[in-house]
Amino acid sequence: MKTFILSLSLRALLLALCCGSAFAASAEHKEFGATLHAPFQADQATARRTFSLNFSYPGLEQPATVYWKLELVNPQGRIVQVWRGSSAFSGDDIPVKVLWDGRVKGAAAPAGLYGVRMRAILRDVYHDEQHGAVEQDWQIAVGPRAGLRMPRFAPLPGVRDTAATGTAMAPATASLPYTVYLANLHSQSNHSDGGAALDDCKGAQDPLKAKYGPEAAFAYARGRGLDILAVSEHNHMYDGSDGTNPDAEPAKAKDLYQAGLASAAAFNATKPGFLALYGMEWGVINNGGHVNIFNSDELLGWETNARGELMADTLTARNDYGALYALMRQRGWVGQFNHPSHSGQFKVNGVPLAYTQDGDEAMALCEVMNSTAFSTNDSETETRRSNFEQACNRLLEAGYHVAFSTNQDNHCANWGASYTNRTGVLLPNGTALTRDAFVEALKARRVFATMDKGSQLVLTANGKLMGERFKNRGPLTLVANFASSAGKKVAAVAIMEGVPGRNGTVTEVSNLATSTFTPAPGKHFYYAKVTQEDGNVLWSAPVWVTQE
Repeated sequence: MKTFILSLSLRALLLALCCGSAFAASAEHKEFGATLHAPFQADQATARRTFSLNFSYPGLEQPATVYWKLELVNPQGRIVQVWRGSSAFSGDDIPVKVLWDGRVKGAAAPAGLYGVRMRAILRDVYHDEQHGAVEQDWQIAVGPRAGLRMPRFAPLPGVRDTAATGTAMAPATASLPYTVYLANLHSQSNHSDGGAALDDCKGAQDPLKAKYGPEAAFAYARGRGLDILAVSEHNHMYDGSDGTNPDAEPAKAKDLYQAGLASAAAFNATKPGFLALYGMEWGVINNGGHVNIFNSDELLGWETNARGELMADTLTARNDYGALYALMRQRGWVGQFNHPSHSGQFKVNGVPLAYTQDGDEAMALCEVMNSTAFSTNDSETETRRSNFEQACNRLLEAGYHVAFSTNQDNHCANWGASYTNRTGVLLPNGTALTRDAFVEALKARRVFATMDKGSQLVLTANGKLMGERFKNRGPLTLVANFASSAGKKVAAVAIMEGVPGRNGTVTEVSNLATSTFTPAPGKHFYYAKVTQEDGNVLWSAPVWVTQE
């Protein structure tokens, strides 16, 4: 018995020395989450609508209280109504309904576009410790609105129209020479903590234990009409744990990553017109942030077993984003900021969302909107969605050249099917859909984010395509080119402007689809945001303009 106790103590000591406190490692998805669903249109008969709030915290260790505030902001930017509440909380989903009767101070609210803004915080009942605040905001329409007149724009061709018809879209005439590929660039399989059957998916799965692997994910996504699926596994779970597995074998971890790459390559070899991507979601939530790396053939990590052996091909220090960006730039890898928080994540030298030149070169995308990661919905009707535009704007203002993406972070076996959101990737007409072509498109920021898979948004600036960086003299004409295969109409357009490196606030400079003005001298970025009459939103990639 003494020998057994000694061996356990020795193992604990080795783990403490080589890996930090293995036993204190927390579950990967242990974080406070809050979503807001604000119906864009009210009930036509009563002018009422119900706002839906949802709070969750997988793995919450002690009772807590959720405090939330909901604000109604009128078209002039003034707060005209506030709702507040609190709920005892154990970590399981808490749905909250807030009814608005369409009135402000006893009278019918004047027509226009309003904002609905939620802020929620979580406090432990024992220590009163405040967890990170979550903010969400969405636009709603009050009263009747005529559809906006949009520039004439022939939709760019796609590989397939919908999963239901499987028919090819007709090439556009008098349009831009690009083909649109619809992607979901964030999902998991049983190579980490995803891949559970829908009738057995209650959240994150035990690493490497669920039913479905990447091959099933690729086949499912292709069958649901997607053109691209990225299976992005948590890089530190290849040892079979979300903490540290002292008995793990490095060869098994590295071989599993290579097997995932091989499965994507094999799928692509037999399914032309579809791109299977296999990569990693690097980092942890606690004092970290998740980064998707799309084109690394090396498994990166920091976990070691009890013998001090690295559970990866290449050592990368946990939470060292500056070093990660430098390695990514050196290797030519491209990345995506996943579900960024507006504070506390992606720190370099203690500064959240900090800019580095390496990071600017390597990071191409920022997730602006996600459907909830643990959705079991497979009818594209999930209402729990999160908006990260504020955090993406902070990255742009810090100096990053990132385009917007929208993904589903699927952990259940519904890859791409929980909602209609897609990331549109533009490849030159006639270019084969390969990983290299995809990476080149990301590096050029030829990407838009849409909550409606049947709609497109392409921003041009003096004829130059979104994603470009150029110098300009005199007037600048920005055109938000919108197209919908289903005949959807536009309720609102916003042209947003910011200054790279200013670390200030992104503001709306125009509500017209075609806007001509002369910018002030210096650097600027502009992007278009379009809201359809059904409330679905699209974001173009920015253009970066140096006005001389």
